[in-house]
Amino acid sequence: MPVAAADLALITEAAHEAGALALRLRAEGLVTEYKAGDSPVTNADLACDALLKERLSAARPDYGWLSEETADDPARLSKRRLFVVDPIDGTRSFLKDRPWWVVSIAVVEDRLPLAGVVYAPQLDETYTAMAGRGARLDGFSIHASSCDKVEGCGMVGDARMFAHPAWPTPWPEMRIEARNSTAYRMCAVASGAFDSTIAMVPKFDWDLAAADLIAREAGAFVGDHHGRPFSYNGLKPAQPSLVCAAPRLAPLILERVSHIALRN
Repeated sequence: MPVAAADLALITEAAHEAGALALRLRAEGLVTEYKAGDSPVTNADLACDALLKERLSAARPDYGWLSEETADDPARLSKRRLFVVDPIDGTRSFLKDRPWWVVSIAVVEDRLPLAGVVYAPQLDETYTAMAGRGARLDGFSIHASSCDKVEGCGMVGDARMFAHPAWPTPWPEMRIEARNSTAYRMCAVASGAFDSTIAMVPKFDWDLAAADLIAREAGAFVGDHHGRPFSYNGLKPAQPSLVCAAPRLAPLILERVSHIALRN
């Protein structure tokens, strides 16, 4: 079996195990703490991270490891391949029993995603992709939409951001819906359920890597607000911003956001 296919099978099975664990622990009652920036972390986040690290590192001991809930180890920088993991992306949704949270796992090789899975346990949706092999939802091929107009497009994001008076050109009327999980937002674009999602704040590699591959393999554009593609496993494992959009819509979105100067 080719490396990417074997890795995808491994991470998909592991994502399902972690999702089942998260659901069980929430049913039993969660213990919640707050990290810097008022970001919640539960005992389920930590337990799923531990499960995935043990399971995946045992199967691929030569791979590096990067996860939101594991202290960063600079040894990953010397690894050609590594796992990039968010054990629960969308913890606020998870806490509130809303379905838009996911287990996100990517295998990154030479700074680009080789295989990725985004599993939404409450929705029973499994998004997968391998580089050059297309993207799938529950085994069926998915494709980004053919939307070519900002007006009336489906945008996953915060309506307050688009209504802010600082935009040089006001945004037109759009169908805007919020989802806490960045990875799930990108998968919604990949499947054509929405046409775009943007974030004008930094996003960590674990928020993006798996869904980046899934969205691009579905034909969507993925990059920062200047149109630059992402490169993973850098010294600082983060990207400056996010634009994920249907291919014909992406240039119109970038035209509206590329002027923004962001702090590093």
